[in-house]
Amino acid sequence: MKQLTADAILHSVHGLPALPAVVLELIQSFGDSDVSAEQLAIKISHDQAIAAKTLRLANSSFYGLPRQVTSITEATAILGLRTLRGVATAAGLVSGFAKSRCQGFDFDAFWCHSIGTALTCRALAQRTRLDEDAAFTLGLLHDIGRLVLVSSYEEEYAQAIAYRTEHDCFMHVAEQHQFGVDHAEVGGLIAEHWHFAPEIVAAIACHHRPRSHAGKGLMDLVHVADNIAHGLDLSHQEDDMVPLLSLDAWGRLALGEKDYREVFDTVAEQHDVVCHALLA
Repeated sequence: MKQLTADAILHSVHGLPALPAVVLELIQSFGDSDVSAEQLAIKISHDQAIAAKTLRLANSSFYGLPRQVTSITEATAILGLRTLRGVATAAGLVSGFAKSRCQGFDFDAFWCHSIGTALTCRALAQRTRLDEDAAFTLGLLHDIGRLVLVSSYEEEYAQAIAYRTEHDCFMHVAEQHQFGVDHAEVGGLIAEHWHFAPEIVAAIACHHRPRSHAGKGLMDLVHVADNIAHGLDLSHQEDDMVPLLSLDAWGRLALGEKDYREVFDTVAEQHDVVCHALLA
């Protein structure tokens, strides 16, 4: 077993493919009302892979635009900066990591779950009056620690996967056994290292064990969304397990049965479209 320290985890970041600078800037710009739409559109346009995926998602039925858009500038004008920022961030994150050779790790299933969590976060945010675009991006990022562990410690992570199968436990429990930390803790360290907003950092770090606090927030949102995405089997993995749900977090969202039925239907309708746009 490899017991990881914070220094070792942060050192492993330097061995990862660097996220495109524009993606880091997009994520760091959430909450910044002074950001220039024109400048961000130019930067997105300069990365051909991100620009192509961004336009493919913008033109998908997910957004239902009245006509096809052919440039990032045009997409910005129609969708608005906040929405385009979320779209481009999704495109950049999916493009930013190469497929792992870790035995037992399904890269496409990972992103199918992350996209499902992002869509669920967005749908929940619409009904709780939280920031929809930050929620969507947080859903994509919530398991980023798993990618760091898989990319940096392939053999050890394969052993954690084998431990999970043998003991029929949650993946974060197997990670704790193998590394002494789990992907949520690792993700929080990485998000802080990348200078993400404190609320995003805390939500990633605590998405399996949300802290008690006054009022609903992104931490509750991603915790509940992650559980729903697992429950809807959006990764299409036979051995997927639904994590333990915090009833406090569920209660703070204060949504009713009708709200959740609508969320389930919305996510089920959107998931394949968004996965095709981002993963094809």
